[in-house]
Amino acid sequence: MSQIRDIELFLVELSLVRPFRVSFGTSTGKQCVVARVRTDDAEGWGECVADDGYPGFSGEWNEGVWTLLRDVLAPTLLRADDVTSATVEQQLRFVRGNPMAKATLINGVVDAELRADGRSLRAFLGGARDAVACGVSIGIADTTDELRAQVDEHLEQGYRRIKLKIMPGLDVERVGAIRADHPDILLSVDANAAYTLEDLDVFRALDAFDLLMVEQPLHHEDLVLHARLQEEIATPICLDESIRSAADAAAALELGSCRIVNIKQGRVGGVLEARRVHDVAAAAAVPVWCGGMLETGLGRATNLGLASMPNFTLPGDTSASARYFADDLTEPFVLGEDGTMAVPAGPGIGVEPRPERLAACTVRRELVTKSD
Repeated sequence: MSQIRDIELFLVELSLVRPFRVSFGTSTGKQCVVARVRTDDAEGWGECVADDGYPGFSGEWNEGVWTLLRDVLAPTLLRADDVTSATVEQQLRFVRGNPMAKATLINGVVDAELRADGRSLRAFLGGARDAVACGVSIGIADTTDELRAQVDEHLEQGYRRIKLKIMPGLDVERVGAIRADHPDILLSVDANAAYTLEDLDVFRALDAFDLLMVEQPLHHEDLVLHARLQEEIATPICLDESIRSAADAAAALELGSCRIVNIKQGRVGGVLEARRVHDVAAAAAVPVWCGGMLETGLGRATNLGLASMPNFTLPGDTSASARYFADDLTEPFVLGEDGTMAVPAGPGIGVEPRPERLAACTVRRELVTKSD
């Protein structure tokens, strides 16, 4: 039996080393909610991947997450007699939706339990490798020449797959330029749902570039339309924003909406649901890869543990800390010379925030206890 003693919430803010532009906006920093879950035996960490400012890319945002964690979800777990990796999802199920907020506590509970047991997240999830292949996501540049320079920089660093963010008007010409420069690299594009079926000619043109995938071309609710698009183009479609649960993955694969799945554990409700998404895709012989959401080292460590599972056969967005932050919340993650990154082998997620860095990055902090 394990009881939670208290849950501490932190709102942390880090600057990005380079603005990151996608089809719906530009980020210059990372602000997220982090939770420390203290049990009778250990403490665990969870990082939320919700939006800052307002619910734009996702339906959750930091202010809403903070309120829900503080006033509803954390008190629920504090009142429970037994909170474990086997019970925590059910204990939070009475709240509909809000998978990002739930993931923050679910991952914290799993991390604490594994630390108490001296067991790694990789072992818990059935990970098959101690290092994972890494790709990099490159935002929309101001010019094609600037994009070329960024691609060259990341290839020199050893990344095994290049992903280009695209949007209407900034797509075929730029992708063609990069493919001409690098005929043999693994190259993919990510539309972040910026297109419609009326843009079919764009996707047919992209077929000429031998892409690994085109990621989330249409609206996240348009599984049927994605299936129609996939019938019209040769490039495999990968779904990202559309995959919010194992049920979503099963529906997408049944409809033929995609041939590849991007799993973001922070969006589907944590590592437990992410494992189910992995298993659904594996049963259908559909490859998966681990997406990123500009996580700090806490989320990156969690992603690496997940990406060690057998069906993560494509390079993910588990880029080095230095790709995003001059000074990460944890000890930095480094890309190996072979384009892989080591999966933490220590108990739980294998890392924790550096106290002085956590203090410096924290803009709000609140402790939720049994008496609250």
